[in-house]
Amino acid sequence: MPLTIAVSRERAAGESRVALVPETAKKFIALGAQLRMEQSAGIQSHWLDTDYTGVTMVDGIVDAYRNADLILRVAAPSPEEIAAMPIGAVLIGLLKPFESKERLAALNARKITAFALELLPRISRAQSMDALSSQSSCAGYQCGLIAAARCTKFFPMLTTAAGTIRPARVLVIGAGVAGLQAIATCKRLGAMVEAYDVRAAAREQIESLGAKFVDTGVSADGVGGYARELTAEEKAAQAEKLAKAVELADVVITTAAVPGKKAPVIVTVDMIKRMKYGALIVDMAAESGGNCALTQAGEHVVANDVNIHGPLNLPSRMPTHASELFAKNLYNFLSPWIQDGQLRFDWDDEVVAGTLLCRDGASVHPGVKKVMGDGHGGNT
Repeated sequence: MPLTIAVSRERAAGESRVALVPETAKKFIALGAQLRMEQSAGIQSHWLDTDYTGVTMVDGIVDAYRNADLILRVAAPSPEEIAAMPIGAVLIGLLKPFESKERLAALNARKITAFALELLPRISRAQSMDALSSQSSCAGYQCGLIAAARCTKFFPMLTTAAGTIRPARVLVIGAGVAGLQAIATCKRLGAMVEAYDVRAAAREQIESLGAKFVDTGVSADGVGGYARELTAEEKAAQAEKLAKAVELADVVITTAAVPGKKAPVIVTVDMIKRMKYGALIVDMAAESGGNCALTQAGEHVVANDVNIHGPLNLPSRMPTHASELFAKNLYNFLSPWIQDGQLRFDWDDEVVAGTLLCRDGASVHPGVKKVMGDGHGGNT
């Protein structure tokens, strides 16, 4: 029997992306796979069922997942969604591997072979599969737009009959994929942009986009292109010099994250007290605790007349392109292992082994096991 790939409608609150788009559907079919999709699964990403040529549309998640070999998802599944999965199926998506022991146990109880794209090794060969980077590009872009829309000033310099308006001053904290996209977006909109990152290599990237690098004298390059966690002394030195840049900014965009851990608090209450009245903070790290001490996830709060915005699931604000990028990441990960209409993984491959979360009823990723435990499930 040929490989059966299943896609259901994403049911998480606020999730409007889809794991399969018409372009990648055609590519999977060309590899000999059969595709089954829940009706209207792509509608929030602005694809109609009729756009998916060659894909069988069914009513409901149970029919979509029935006898499926491979399940494609965007968000981590709920217990009810896991219960609908066939025992022994393969699952791939953004599974939030460090979030829930119960989810891991439920996956292992059904002996799901699960790949979490958050665990993808940061190597050159895996760049085309890197969903964190593709979705971070969307998030950083959205942060720039949110900042421009909510700022009380024009971003660009304007010369009018009433006089010249100076451009807004934007500070971006964190210069990973999201931060660089936020920098580029704010520069395109005409703002004066400064940026800071603890990684020394980020300086050249920031300056290449026309932004000014804020040098605090603290460098914290980590593994895989991420920043390591700072020591208490480094945090104090960073805060002292960064506070001045925060104080002068009209807008602060924060994007700093440490994989598998709570987001580091960078903008403290004391910094907020020193900011301009009417200034704006857009905290992209709100979902993982926030880089700002007063961020409330999913809320817009005001403290000392500083507006603090904590948006959630930013890629879902632009679901068409976010879904296209995500679906291509999935295809690029899976296509080398689909041969003659069958799924055949090389379990020793660096990308496969590095992304593998669960197999044969147990959690197998060393990093996840260290944080979450073995995650053994029971028999069903």
